[in-house]
Amino acid sequence: MFMALGLFSFQTVEAQRFIGYVAGGVNFGQIEGDDVHGFTKVRANAGLGVKLPLNERQTWSISMELLFTQKGSYKRYKAAGGFDTTKYASELFADVDRRVPFDPLAKCNISLDYIEIPVFARYEDPRTGFSFGLGFAWGRLVRAKDIYNGFLRTTSIQSRPKVYNYSDWSVLADVDIRLYKNLSLGIRWEHSLVPVREMTVGFVMDQYNTEYEQRKFYNHLVSLRLIYYINEKFEKNSKTNVKGERIGTPWVRVVPEYN
Repeated sequence: MFMALGLFSFQTVEAQRFIGYVAGGVNFGQIEGDDVHGFTKVRANAGLGVKLPLNERQTWSISMELLFTQKGSYKRYKAAGGFDTTKYASELFADVDRRVPFDPLAKCNISLDYIEIPVFARYEDPRTGFSFGLGFAWGRLVRAKDIYNGFLRTTSIQSRPKVYNYSDWSVLADVDIRLYKNLSLGIRWEHSLVPVREMTVGFVMDQYNTEYEQRKFYNHLVSLRLIYYINEKFEKNSKTNVKGERIGTPWVRVVPEYN
């Protein structure tokens, strides 16, 4: 939608030249609602993108990406009560994998893989080369692996009834820092707008008492990425002030001339 608006609104501006880029890096993720705190799930983030400048100086632009991004949470911790909860509350574990032995040092390991399409509005500060973006994304779940070793639960994208929502709608914000000519470092924050899972959690207090709580899970992650712009050109910055000191970044973009 943003791409279409940009094309129709800026038809007379040659800055409509699309700029392609590739990006790759790592996600540091957690899932809010699962009692596992900290960005301890380290997974991949990679894909392609295209940017459409909206003005002659190319300070404003919109961009769209197609990513393979992996989210989730991970932690080892002491199982509740230090005993096998399935002995006392087996009705809570309809999706139990009995082949997984009980482990008093439980491992929570949730892996959610998505094909994701983020759309961004972006501003680049010509003095520093920093680029600031804000946008939304839609992700389609393509793989799910959910293990609570110690609670003996496993789930997958094929689980019935469905465990995780197939769509993840999220809001994103990022900063790109130009390192050298076409190469930038990107730092991105992302948070789900709607739950990726809703479930009733049972807490086994002892062999006679279990407490229940309704939970909603949200993906939350920070990403570090290297971004390479394919068809952008840069040149040495020769602009100086009266004292001979350089103004702006060491490299400046070569902006096409306009008719």
